[in-house]
Amino acid sequence: MLNNMAISLITHKRITTTVAKAKALRMFVEPLVTKARQDTMHSRRTVFAYLQNKEAVKELYATVVPAIGDRPGGYTRILKIGTRAGDNAEMAFIEFVDFNELAPGKVGSGAGKKKRRRRAAGKKADAPATAVDTAVVEVEEVVADQVEETTEDSGEEKE
Repeated sequence: MLNNMAISLITHKRITTTVAKAKALRMFVEPLVTKARQDTMHSRRTVFAYLQNKEAVKELYATVVPAIGDRPGGYTRILKIGTRAGDNAEMAFIEFVDFNELAPGKVGSGAGKKKRRRRAAGKKADAPATAVDTAVVEVEEVVADQVEETTEDSGEEKE
C-alpha cells in the first residue's frame, strides 16, 4: 500500500488520504527523496527497489529532486482537511512542499522564496540613495517646475 501511495504522490505531487496513512507515507517517501538527491546508479537502483516503477523513478529524479533537493529535510507537508463522511476518519492532503498548485509561480522554481537578512535597524537610514530614489526626486522637481510655469502663465493672462 505504501509503495502505491508513494508512486501516486511522486506522479501527482499531492494526494488525499487519511492522516494515519499520510504520516506513514511521510516516513516512507522522505528517505527516498534524500537518497535520490545523489544522482548515482546505486541510488537509482536503491530507489527503484522500493518503488518498482520506472516512470515514478524518472519523475522523482527529473522534477521532484531538482525542485526540493536543496532542502535539509522536510520534503512533504500534511494538511488536515476534516473528516470523511462515511466513517468519520480524519482526512488530509500530503504534498511535496514546493509543489503547491494553489500558489502560482512556485511550482519547482523557488521563485517565491524570500531572502532573509539580519541587520541593525539604523543601517538602512545610513545607506546611500538608490537610482530609483534619485529618479523619483528628479521627476518631482520637473513636475514642480511645470506647475510653477503654468501658474505664472495663467497669472500673467489675468492682468
